[in-house]
Amino acid sequence: MLDLDISEFFAEDGPLASAMPGYKPRPSQVELAQAIGQAISDRATLVAEAGTGIGKTWAYLVPAFIQGGKVLISTGTRTLQDQLFSRDLPRVRAALAAPVTAALLKGRGNYVCHYHLDRLQGDDRALKSRAEIQQLRQIQVFAGISKTGDRGDLAQVPEDADIWQRVTSTRENCLGQECPRIRDCFVVKARRQAQEADVVVVNHALFMADLVLREEGVTDLLPEADTVIFDEAHQLPDTATRFLGSSVSTHQLMDFGRALEVAGLAYAREATKWSDVSRHLETAARELRLACAPLERLPGRKATFEAIPNADEFDTALAVLREAVDTATNALGSVAERHPDLVAAARTGAEISVRLKRWATPGRGGSGVDDEGWGRDNQAPEAPAAALGDGLSTPTAILEGAAAAVEWTGPAVRWVEHGLHHVRLHSAPLSVAQAFSKYRKPGQAWIMTSATLSVNGEFNHFTSQLGLERARTGKWESPFDYPQQALLFVPRGMPEPQSPQFLDRFVQTLLPLLEASPGGTLVLCTTLRAVDKVANLLADAFDDAGHDWPLLKQGEGTRRDLLDRFCKLTHPVLVGSASFWEGIDLPGDVLTLVAIDKLPFAPPDDPVIEARLRACRAHGGNPFSEYQLPEAAISLKQGAGRLIRTEADWGVLMVGDARLVEKPYGKQLWRGLPPFARTRELEEVLAFYQRKLAE
Repeated sequence: MLDLDISEFFAEDGPLASAMPGYKPRPSQVELAQAIGQAISDRATLVAEAGTGIGKTWAYLVPAFIQGGKVLISTGTRTLQDQLFSRDLPRVRAALAAPVTAALLKGRGNYVCHYHLDRLQGDDRALKSRAEIQQLRQIQVFAGISKTGDRGDLAQVPEDADIWQRVTSTRENCLGQECPRIRDCFVVKARRQAQEADVVVVNHALFMADLVLREEGVTDLLPEADTVIFDEAHQLPDTATRFLGSSVSTHQLMDFGRALEVAGLAYAREATKWSDVSRHLETAARELRLACAPLERLPGRKATFEAIPNADEFDTALAVLREAVDTATNALGSVAERHPDLVAAARTGAEISVRLKRWATPGRGGSGVDDEGWGRDNQAPEAPAAALGDGLSTPTAILEGAAAAVEWTGPAVRWVEHGLHHVRLHSAPLSVAQAFSKYRKPGQAWIMTSATLSVNGEFNHFTSQLGLERARTGKWESPFDYPQQALLFVPRGMPEPQSPQFLDRFVQTLLPLLEASPGGTLVLCTTLRAVDKVANLLADAFDDAGHDWPLLKQGEGTRRDLLDRFCKLTHPVLVGSASFWEGIDLPGDVLTLVAIDKLPFAPPDDPVIEARLRACRAHGGNPFSEYQLPEAAISLKQGAGRLIRTEADWGVLMVGDARLVEKPYGKQLWRGLPPFARTRELEEVLAFYQRKLAE
């Protein structure tokens, strides 16, 4: 515990100013830090909206350090997690001379697995190209010299390279204490360091994985903490929905079939006809995919459980598949004690069996929503008898853990999605409020912060989604001079957003702004289909006008690669969808124009959203005002937030959707944005650019 009032750390002659050149005290940052410090002292929950430029990271790191206790900091992405751990945290710790230790912890898929790396080295057939042979060599050298095994530290192998899937472990195929390389395990080392550190930096996905595992009785993933700080907390509802749900794909089933055949033939050849068991499973998976063929003609190629076109055929195929999975899992369970690979395969089968049972029961009731949760009294579905240890000795506990399923109380939705080469069965809770809020331990402080948590100054939408009705709330405005730095442009005469001519007009209207803007442009679309259409229209417009501006499009490289190229090019235009609406920092003249095609209302064909809207309506609510509008307001604020990142930034935000100013509800949306100057006249936009360039 450091003996200073929080405000003294942020003073002009305080430790932060002394250690960091160019530091300027900000009253809003001090107030935010004080509110966070008070919440930590009171062991309360605080939901804090901090406008861009306040410096919220330092505002929570200072009280986290000086008020002691074990602190868990959860970020929205792994990129932000790395930045916090390697840049912000060490700088603040050094400035305060705080005697705290810190650890970085990610999901197991981020760490090289010695066991799977050794197996891949011994299997020449598993390498698919010369590039993979080279990548394997690089990973081998890296694993021998790295202290962490964090794949993010090996830049030579792309983060999306397929080989990473085969040299890292999953929860299903990790051998745990049975692993012959357990002493070298990077995951074990990282978790041990996290247990011993004062401050542990994780991400929301890992936090939610821990929540799920604790429901199943596994408690060694994340350490206990006195304080939990959620940065980019607006992402939590979606992350929680994803992790409290589950999915099974035909890809997973095929992989399971291959894994059981390899393990069975290698370590229990005489026990059963493993190739026949595998073939039966793969045939059943293909039959399910055939039964889902009618989904190709439906919007989004998906349907809820109740709306599957050929329900009887689907149910029959699913029953055959469940029987094949149970047969395979029982066969593995009867010999699992012979080798860890058999245990891992049996665990995978038990997990798949549990997930498939969610799809078999309860039956069809007409709503697409299971109002009672999964199974009677919300108990976990039974796993196959052998998977729970019938005839087993050592692996019993492992398999029992795998067979337990996280449950939630309340309505849930199931839907099936038909991809080009696979079928995926999904399930998700309609509300995560109860499951999420009960995870907060008595006497634990929770701090949730982001630039986008409120709607018109109210936090009800966010807090109700996570069951945080008793939370303290506060809003701290950005110190930026938005009326001078930025202009919001909503052009007149635009077609209705659903009109076939809308995107053509959007690009035509955007072109004069591109010609006037000196820096790069970020075009944010609400759908992937619009990304393709807008990029094609822009390419044609550039050709017609004789412009040779670089045009980048989502999907033509990783997000990091596209952003790196954007920063190095002259007058680039980047067209992207959802993943580019947030978490992007392009300060200075790198970005002087952000263009949003339409208001970001969630697609109504999304099964979870559709079910949530239906449930809201059934309870007498107004789905548009209670769910769709608040969600759109937060998303729009995220997109708009890409434009101004520092006190020196400036530029134009164009929103092509006239509903922002012409519909009564539009006022709720633009009032939630930073206080930009506003116009509907193109001439005023061009004059704004001329004036800023002359300054």
